[in-house]
Amino acid sequence: MGAQSIKSNLVLILDFGSQYTHLITRRIRALNVFSLCISGTSTLQSIAELNPSAIILSGGPHSVHAEGAPCFSPELIHYVESKNIPVLGICYGLQLIVQKLGGEVKVAGKHEYGRMEIEVAKADGLFGNKKVGAKQSVWMSHGDEAVRLPEGFEVVARSNQGAVAAIENRARGFYGLQYHPEVTHSPEGMDTLKYFLFDICEISASWKMQDILDEELKVIKSKVGPNDLVICGLSGGVDSTVAATLVHKAIGDRLHCLFVDNGLLRWRERERVMETFERDLHLPVTCVDASEKFLSRLKGVTEPEKKRKIIGEEFINIFDSFGQELKQKYGKEPVYLVQGTLYPDVIESCPPPGSGSTHSHTIKSHHNVGGLPKNMKLKLIEPLKLLFKDEVRELGKIMGVPEGFLKRHPFPGPGLAVRVPGDVTLGNHLDTLRKADEIFIQSIKDAGIYDNIWQAFAVFLPVLTVGVQGDQRTYSHAIALRAVTSHDGMTADWYDFDHKFLAELSTRICNEVVGVNRVLMDITSKPPSTIEWE
Repeated sequence: MGAQSIKSNLVLILDFGSQYTHLITRRIRALNVFSLCISGTSTLQSIAELNPSAIILSGGPHSVHAEGAPCFSPELIHYVESKNIPVLGICYGLQLIVQKLGGEVKVAGKHEYGRMEIEVAKADGLFGNKKVGAKQSVWMSHGDEAVRLPEGFEVVARSNQGAVAAIENRARGFYGLQYHPEVTHSPEGMDTLKYFLFDICEISASWKMQDILDEELKVIKSKVGPNDLVICGLSGGVDSTVAATLVHKAIGDRLHCLFVDNGLLRWRERERVMETFERDLHLPVTCVDASEKFLSRLKGVTEPEKKRKIIGEEFINIFDSFGQELKQKYGKEPVYLVQGTLYPDVIESCPPPGSGSTHSHTIKSHHNVGGLPKNMKLKLIEPLKLLFKDEVRELGKIMGVPEGFLKRHPFPGPGLAVRVPGDVTLGNHLDTLRKADEIFIQSIKDAGIYDNIWQAFAVFLPVLTVGVQGDQRTYSHAIALRAVTSHDGMTADWYDFDHKFLAELSTRICNEVVGVNRVLMDITSKPPSTIEWE
């Protein structure tokens, strides 16, 4: 968000590589407190510029003893104490606090993984009004343990094995939990986070989506000059549409939207989307058919990352061409490009800009983040880049975007290119996928369960399988179906369809889609898989 919102009541999370780190971000935002995650190795300057009200050190897979183990800036201790900024270390974060403030961490005699029980050892400590001896179930995952605390620290709780489970030094403002309060397997974890935020840090629950909207409008108005032209690539998805609606509110008709048919769209997507833009959203949109350009560049390309980068590059080429058309019309080139980049896009594609992260891994390059060419002329406006999908939907609702549109399932920027593993230009693979996908989505809608599912789609599998259709042997393709439930796209579980529904769906696809004789169901959660196949 803009500078103002993250300079009041910001909880800054320093990420040391835990699989749960971004769950901390979500849990804190759910309490109406703005939280932001950056690399644990960020410079003090980048931390100070954000002016946090509290800092949380995340867990991580490393040992504090390992060579090259990530650590916060050596200047951080003095900074937080001089500014009276409370610090909470979680798991690896606790061990960093102990080690860097003069205590001792050793390899645990007994490892603690999974559900464990802890017992409160100090009244009026980090657990608020919990009495000494009170017990609670928590989720642990650590191989090291604190065996000697720094001077002035107290043990607030111990595990049922006697290991240190929680510590604090109120005078210096340091606290630590040797378990993960952010996961649902720690049922009372949210109570502990609330106590830390609202009682210890005295942060107010004042982060509201209306405030974010008001501030982003101010930021965009101040950023875009009075005569600057701005273009926005609309995909037909929720993210780009909400971003365009927000920018249109800020600068009016100086925003010029472009919808590109890249040949990788779903069944009748172009017609449906343009109708929605014109009839319901009243956005000024130019439609360009660039399917031949995209497909010719993708011919023979099978590597997923390469496909994403080609698509991102080609989009920018089209935006540049569109910019030249606007220059001929208005006598000046556009200065900015609006994108509906979300926080999960940034997280998965690369560490947040300026984080200096060396221990976060790129999961995949989103075409609008890691896939953008370095020599791009246009400057970016990304008003949603610190929001999760559910927050974007809430923002769209405030701005009057139709609810039916906001409930649309996510659709990837690279389109069907990431749902056809391998060369997307071979045979009629795209057409086959479109037909199967349309049957799948329409069946979900007819069954009245579309809104219960975060995302559903079909995947074309580039393999041939033997079948029997019409008493004849066939050697045709297989289609995989994927449907997941999620809150923000960071984690997901597969949707458990009724078996009768699946049987009828499989029959329909095999009967109505030429070249398909087998239907498979993807029942993998995220993690270990991602939602999309590529």
